Amino acid sequence: MPRIHVEVDGATYEDDVEPRLLLVHYLRERLGKVGTPVGCDTSNCGACTVLMDGMSVKSCSVLAVQADGLDVTTVEGLGVDGDTHPMQRAFHEEHALQCGYCTPGMIMASLDLLRENPDPSEDEVREGLEGNLCRCTGYQNIVKAVRRAASDMREPGRQEVTP
Repeated sequence: MPRIHVEVDGATYEDDVEPRLLLVHYLRERLGKVGTPVGCDTSNCGACTVLMDGMSVKSCSVLAVQADGLDVTTVEGLGVDGDTHPMQRAFHEEHALQCGYCTPGMIMASLDLLRENPDPSEDEVREGLEGNLCRCTGYQNIVKAVRRAASDMREPGRQEVTP
């Protein structure tokens, strides 16, 4: 059985894992990171999106062994000193969620989008999040939240794009 060394949300883990164990199941079942939901299990919805070395991945399509030696950030690893991350705050303030199931994946994919483009237009946000589905909101408030977070994160003294 392969042994992996992975940093998740700032903590280092060393575990033996089955070669076919998906990252989403490793995070939820072995590490208790239940903020990353299992959505479709086919990589279509994006609800399980996490950051792996700063880049968004759908954790239902990544094997845990592929995370060996890498840094994984889940929605639970955002924020500093108990304060919410500007992206989380913007989603709350702009009412960018209803049922909340897609929200962790949307937030993580949005952070990757802002890493590549710190000031996206509405169309660029929509294009950047097209791999993440929301069945409740119609996306308008999600787009507003991402643009608000982008603006907030560009202010001096605010959190950087990377968590």
